[in-house]
Amino acid sequence: MTTRLVNRRLRLLVTVFVLAFGVVLVRAGWLQAVRAGSLDRLAASQHRETISIPARRGTLYDRSGVELAIGERAVTVYANPQQVEDPRAVAIAAGRALGIEPGTLYPLLTDRSRGFVYLARQADPQKAELLKRQDLVGVGFYPEERRTYPLGAVASEVVGYAGVDNKGLAGLELSLDGTLGGENGEKTIVRDPIGHELDVVDSKDAVDGHDVYLTIDNTLQRQVERILQETRRKWNAVATTAVILDPRTGEILAMAVEPGFDANRFSKVPRDRQRNRAVTDTYEPGSTFKVVAVGAALETGKVTPRTRFTLAPTIEVADRTIHDAEPRGTETLTVSQIVSHSSNVGVVTVALGLGRQTLSDWIDRFGFGHPTGIEYPGETPGIVVPPEQWSGSTIGNVPIGHGIAVTPLQMASAYAAIANDGVEIVPHLVERVVAGTVKRPERRRVLSARTAAQLTVMLRGVVDEGSGVEAHVPGYRVAGKTGTAAKPDPVHGGYSDSRYVASFVGFAPAKNPRFVALVTVDEPRGTIWGGTAAAPAFREIAEFALQYFQVPPDVPGELGTG
Repeated sequence: MTTRLVNRRLRLLVTVFVLAFGVVLVRAGWLQAVRAGSLDRLAASQHRETISIPARRGTLYDRSGVELAIGERAVTVYANPQQVEDPRAVAIAAGRALGIEPGTLYPLLTDRSRGFVYLARQADPQKAELLKRQDLVGVGFYPEERRTYPLGAVASEVVGYAGVDNKGLAGLELSLDGTLGGENGEKTIVRDPIGHELDVVDSKDAVDGHDVYLTIDNTLQRQVERILQETRRKWNAVATTAVILDPRTGEILAMAVEPGFDANRFSKVPRDRQRNRAVTDTYEPGSTFKVVAVGAALETGKVTPRTRFTLAPTIEVADRTIHDAEPRGTETLTVSQIVSHSSNVGVVTVALGLGRQTLSDWIDRFGFGHPTGIEYPGETPGIVVPPEQWSGSTIGNVPIGHGIAVTPLQMASAYAAIANDGVEIVPHLVERVVAGTVKRPERRRVLSARTAAQLTVMLRGVVDEGSGVEAHVPGYRVAGKTGTAAKPDPVHGGYSDSRYVASFVGFAPAKNPRFVALVTVDEPRGTIWGGTAAAPAFREIAEFALQYFQVPPDVPGELGTG
């Protein structure tokens, strides 16, 4: 081979290398100048990943330490479609391991525009572990908590529920979300091109939520729910509601609604069945509201328990004629008898002696028209018409519990003030927060101790010889009041002649009350009277509670008489 030929080939080879190098150099420059931003983002998404470290959500306990809401270990499975090499194979593998239809996963895994997709939220840890062992490229796992409710439907309206992201959505889970939820942490990890973790470059620890003990007693709660269920079934009612609280502390011992729901299946239950009617719904209270006018008249000195009134069968107030539930002739009744006989004419007569403004002031003083302050979301303040908007007949309607709407909790709280020597304590559901603080419930005097004692004696008469005899508990003195009120007719106006709310609210023992209990029966069929539909349910609740709390009888001679 000649020297000239060798030199020619060397020059050709050098030229090829120069051209190749030039192409590479131009390409590199273009990538750095034009594509740098997008490539940086792609590289970061492929090799750096920030993962949330979920905080442990606090447990909800009843007052005795029984778990009402807990977090169970779960694993969330996700994927980066940009790293998945065989979407079909991954969809089949994940579907089989997790019990998911592969056809629902495949479209997610083929979407290369996304760098993160969920394959399963809060999956069973054992199933997730089976999938993890397959070491599929582009598939990742991180621990999570799944909120569960060990007692199912027990106190579900009170406890509420948390969603798939462990955020409270209803009930105490919602109102206490800041206390229970804690603060999530996070860590940034570096992965190799096929998705394996190489290093943790940054991390922030999670701060766990606080455990909370409630005032609810799960044993009493179960019994109350059972009694409400039986009462609702017996009278074929739309719903039944109960509130049981300790008047000495304001603690809610039980709060129940029937029909209820299983908090573990909340997504499958209509929203209408999930609400806590004791706090969110109003009703016209009927005769249970009579203690307001009578209490005001006693406290202001307008009457005494022995003050007598000669009462005609009816009384005219503006354009309305008011009569008692049972037909009667003209008779003379003391204030005590007006209460025990539940005389509408008598209570309206007492209210007329107070006047519009004074009666309105006392309705406000008892707390009606205002939220009680319970730590529960969505509390309704009730419906109270201000005195300047009263019609001529309002002072005849309101004293007997019509033309005003209250919540079951408000009414129970008002009677708790009577039972607690005239002092109302804000009702509450939270007993204590572990490693946290709870605001001490406010107290305020509604009535003097003397007036409260006078009302208590009158309410004992209702149970001993009046409309509330079905609430009597052998061996104990019980004070309480029945209520029967027609429901407003939204279609035709006025009041329905077939739809009623029957109620009973009372406390026992009357002299040193251990609890106040209220029962409402919404639209009972076969009866409309609180003394027939609601008082027996109160008696059953009271009998159980008195024995459960080991309250000694105060009328021992009655025991065993049935």
